[in-house]
Amino acid sequence: MRLCRFCRWKWTDIVGLKYGCGNEPDNLALACAQCNQHKGSDLTTFLDSYQDIVVLFNPRSGDWFEHFSVDEGVIIGKTRIALATIKVLKLNEPERVIHRQLLQEDGLWP
Repeated sequence: MRLCRFCRWKWTDIVGLKYGCGNEPDNLALACAQCNQHKGSDLTTFLDSYQDIVVLFNPRSGDWFEHFSVDEGVIIGKTRIALATIKVLKLNEPERVIHRQLLQEDGLWP
């Protein structure tokens, strides 16, 4: 089963075409529709203040398990990069958590 490299659920470009990057294999990662929609062309976000810019998780170069863990369907950020990614991709919206919990009960996630 192919997993989304962000939420661990199912292609999107990492650095968007908007920034001059193409569809080369090194710039692609599997992403579900929700993660792809929420991420858009974003590469960073503000965390604690408007002076605190944090890059988003790059699944092509980062280890998901180094940055994230899961507790009963909730994705937990272990790093500032993970916290920024959880915020932008809205990984813990209630319906997404419930979806992961149901999939987990059936042995289909992660």
